[in-house]
Amino acid sequence: MTIITSDALPRLVAAIERGEVVAIPTDTVYGVVARADDAAAVERLADLKGRSAQQPVQLLVASIEAIAPHLEDARALERVRPFWPGPLTAVLHLRPTFASAVVTPEGTVGVRVPDDPLALAVIEACGGALAASSANRHGEPPALTAAEVEAAFGASLLILDGGPRHGGVASTVVDLASSPARILREGPVSAADLGLAEETP
Repeated sequence: MTIITSDALPRLVAAIERGEVVAIPTDTVYGVVARADDAAAVERLADLKGRSAQQPVQLLVASIEAIAPHLEDARALERVRPFWPGPLTAVLHLRPTFASAVVTPEGTVGVRVPDDPLALAVIEACGGALAASSANRHGEPPALTAAEVEAAFGASLLILDGGPRHGGVASTVVDLASSPARILREGPVSAADLGLAEETP
């Protein structure tokens, strides 16, 4: 069975721990996730989506506290704190001591705290952080239901069914690792919401 419910959460977590890529609901769209500390699993995630392994992969964390100690500049979180948990991904500089396959050669990673109890339960059960990307083939719209995930990836992927995602818009991505900060992807949180109206083109 490909699509499972929250009753089978231990099965999903065990699959992630083995290095498998699985799909979970978030507060925006469905996502595919894998262990962030497993380079092979992150590569499988990129292969599944049909994208280059060099393209950045997001880091979903269970809380602000889970990532704050690893930041080069913890003050960067003050801008996004009002929107977490929520549909905002912040590109941040991490300390070199943070070992993860999702950190770019420049030492940055896009971080988000999703506002979804099922997603948070999975992330917490897997140590507080997971590599993630939207559940779709590269260039296709993100999946909004478990059935759409199955249609995109076939029966081999384990999918946690959390019901339909009603927002249907991927998170805003803001680059706080550059100066000035700038919006990289428009989404539910606007530049004006972030106080960036005068900093972005």
